[in-house]
Amino acid sequence: MKINKRLISVMGCAVLLSLTTGCATRTVDKHARNMAGSCAACHGTNGHSVGGAPVLAGLDKTYFITQMKDFKSGARQATIMNKHAKGYSDEEFALLADFFAAQK
Repeated sequence: MKINKRLISVMGCAVLLSLTTGCATRTVDKHARNMAGSCAACHGTNGHSVGGAPVLAGLDKTYFITQMKDFKSGARQATIMNKHAKGYSDEEFALLADFFAAQK
């Protein structure tokens, strides 16, 4: 059976592309996980709160982002969250929203 060189090239490129895409996803997940670590003191590991703070695990992404923006702007008042939210960008809110929504 004769193997087509073009087919081998295309398959090789597809494999390399899939590997780089996977690396990029893991980097984003790692960054989100690192940011979420600062939430763990009150909201529990991966957003599974066992205390009085709200559970973040499984939270709707849009709701999470809206609440964080409201904390940041002062539209929603909370002792710690108003200051904490000011340290994040909208892009970081989105990363955190994705991270917590994926937690079950």
